[in-house]
Amino acid sequence: MNANQKIPILNLFKRENLKLFFIFLSAAILTGCASSKKVNYFQDGDELDLKETIVNYQPIIQYGDLLNITVSSIEPELAIPFNLFEMQENRMVRQIPYLVNVDGEINFPVFGMVKVGGLSTIEVIDKISEMLTKYLNNPTVSVQIFNFKISVLGEVRTPGSYTIENERINILEAIALAGDLTIYGKRTTITLIREQNGIREFLPIDLTKKELFNSPHYYLAQNDIIYVESNKTRVNSSKVGPNTSIIVSSLSILIALAAILIN
Repeated sequence: MNANQKIPILNLFKRENLKLFFIFLSAAILTGCASSKKVNYFQDGDELDLKETIVNYQPIIQYGDLLNITVSSIEPELAIPFNLFEMQENRMVRQIPYLVNVDGEINFPVFGMVKVGGLSTIEVIDKISEMLTKYLNNPTVSVQIFNFKISVLGEVRTPGSYTIENERINILEAIALAGDLTIYGKRTTITLIREQNGIREFLPIDLTKKELFNSPHYYLAQNDIIYVESNKTRVNSSKVGPNTSIIVSSLSILIALAAILIN
C-alpha cells in the first residue's frame, strides 16, 4: 500500500471518530435534560378530599403582631373612647395599631390589658364585643392584623417580603407573588420557616405531591419564610465561573468546524 492510499483511510478513520463523538455528545445532552417529574407540580393522585380545618383556616395572633381594632355603635359618640386615634400635623386622623406584647396582651382603652395572643381575629372580635356590651348598644368590632407579611427567598423570580392585606394566603399564592420558581428551583425540598410561641420550625414542603393541599402548613402564618433550594444544575453552573460564555462559544465553533470536516 503506498502513501497515497493511506491518506483516504486515515481521513475515513477520523470521520468515523468524529461521528462517534457527536453521537456520544448528543446522548449526553439528551440524558442531561431535566425530567418533567422534577419540574411539574402535583403529580400524584387523582382525587383529593379537602379537610374542613384547612378550608376554615384563620391566622392566630402572636407576639409582635400589630392589630387594627375599630369599635362602632349605633351611638357613635359613645364608641369614641374605645378607639385609638391620633391627630397628625396635617390635621388628618390616623388609627394607631395595638402591639401584642410578649405576654400576648394589648393595652386596650378603658379595659386595660386584654389577652389576645393565641386567638384568631374572629375570637378577638367576639371577646371585645362581649366586653363592650356593658357600655354600648349593639357594638360592632373589626380586627385586622396590620403587619401580616410573608417572605419568599431562593430560586424564585422575584424574591422578597410581601404584605398580605386579607390575612389569608397559601403557599402556592405566595410562590405566585414571587413570580414562581425558576427552572433551577427544587420542587421537592422547599423549606417553610415558621416562628410561633417562641419556637422556630423548619417544615419540608413538596410541590410535586398533591398531599400539600391537606397539609396543616398549606396556609401561611404571618412572618412565615419560604426558602426554595437550588438544584444540581444551578450549583454546578456556579462552579464553572465567569468563563462559561467563552467556553460555550469556543465549543460551538469547534462543533461547526467538525461538522464541515465530516461532510
